[in-house]
Amino acid sequence: MQSFYEKAKEVIAKNQDVLAVFEELDRTGKFRKRIYKVKVSFTLDEELFNKFRNYCKQNGINMSGRMESYIKKELSKFKHQKEA
Repeated sequence: MQSFYEKAKEVIAKNQDVLAVFEELDRTGKFRKRIYKVKVSFTLDEELFNKFRNYCKQNGINMSGRMESYIKKELSKFKHQKEA
């Protein structure tokens, strides 16, 4: 059985986004949105990017949403490997 301290550390680690909201409230007196979108900048193969963009346009797919899904899937794989 986990000690209270171990459980508290686990909860804090899993909820950093929520804690950031309360830190912002403490600092400014206002609640901040819990989830923000960020613009990212990274390099991709131009041909691959163009094919993906065209694929998304032809199929009515939101590119950002699809990338978020891919990232979540990848992180899920990493989490399962880490637990094994």
